[in-house]
Amino acid sequence: MSETRRCGWVSDDPLYLRYHDEEWGVPEHDDRRLFEMLILEGAQAGLSWITVLKKREAYRELFEGFYPETVAKITPTRVEELLQNPRIIRNRLKVESTVTNAQAFLEVQEEFGSFDAYLWRFVDGKPKLNAWKTLAQVPASTEESNVLSKDLKKRGFRFIGTTICYAYMQAVGLVNDHTTDCFRYPL
Repeated sequence: MSETRRCGWVSDDPLYLRYHDEEWGVPEHDDRRLFEMLILEGAQAGLSWITVLKKREAYRELFEGFYPETVAKITPTRVEELLQNPRIIRNRLKVESTVTNAQAFLEVQEEFGSFDAYLWRFVDGKPKLNAWKTLAQVPASTEESNVLSKDLKKRGFRFIGTTICYAYMQAVGLVNDHTTDCFRYPL
């Protein structure tokens, strides 16, 4: 029996395997899930993705299922409580940006009808399929992620630099960056 080939960044951790095999690169259109991934990608800044995956369920619980309407109303007192909880990444700027980003997210929904409608415009409404042979070929950012980052920052989002934006685009399927030897390429 041959071994299943996956992208080079995947470890043998069951969380990582499930994330790669079932979620990463799959086009997402649900606003709540898009919000969740936006927050988690920002939380990951400077850390490994597996660290965030291991804390994901706690984030879901402590941030009320990632409903932006609820997260936008988190009070400074609640932020202080969250910063004491070791089940999440206790970085003040990241936790505070979750609230700020929820507020900005709601404004985008109001303007465009949904965050989905706003977001998918950056790839003309369809996933960009790349054909990278090796992990080394996959860029950390692209012109599209530069434009998305700049626009999100203009709208008041934080922890949303171009590298975070590109990782987000990969995660929610705006770009398919599974390497050509991965069993998930093409979807």
